[in-house]
Amino acid sequence: MRDQSTYKGFLWISLFSIAMGFLETAVVIYLRALYYPDGFQFPLVPIEANILWTELLREAATLIMLVGIGIIRGRTPLERFAWFIYSFAIWDIFYYVFLKLLLDWPESLLTWDILFLIPITWTGPVIAPVILSLTMILLALSILHFNKPGLKAGLNKIEWTALIIGSLITIVAFCWDYSSFMLTHYSIGEMWPGEKAIFDHAISYIPRQFNWWLFLLGELTILIPIFTYIRRNGFP
Repeated sequence: MRDQSTYKGFLWISLFSIAMGFLETAVVIYLRALYYPDGFQFPLVPIEANILWTELLREAATLIMLVGIGIIRGRTPLERFAWFIYSFAIWDIFYYVFLKLLLDWPESLLTWDILFLIPITWTGPVIAPVILSLTMILLALSILHFNKPGLKAGLNKIEWTALIIGSLITIVAFCWDYSSFMLTHYSIGEMWPGEKAIFDHAISYIPRQFNWWLFLLGELTILIPIFTYIRRNGFP
């Protein structure tokens, strides 16, 4: 990571990810001006089906763009993964930075937000995705540090398994409150068909309690293999 081309790569990928964060902020500002002129708050207001589908496809397009960064920049599958999670984390953090600068939102790091809509609604306090993004940056920089030109240091199967399990646990934590709310009236198989009754119930959702214990379990399950990977490769 000490050669000039690598530093340039970090600079341009960081700038690209920050710019993507600003575009994400801009879209949210437009949506809030249309649907939440008095400021965003739960419950959600109904939006037209074409706008909802556009938003879902925009989220998918954003993920494709971030994956593309890794594919273009990385030399190996592991490096591509590292660049992807690095870009994702920078994008996510600066999305909130720009929201704060332009809208003075969130009010605090404990303010609830909608994180994703795919495959169901993810919600949580702002600080939770920020913590996860910082963890992703740590993992990405560790991988890139130990995989300089001429050096290769991959994650072993145990580390990969722990990372995957930890990631799944954190995803469940983000979906927990919304899913619990919906499952009080509908079975799992009924939550995606799109009938009006289900949609009306979904938009009445108001966050109640974030499952911090589950989130912290997932975060710890991710951090342990990161530190074992760093220690195994003799950082610094």
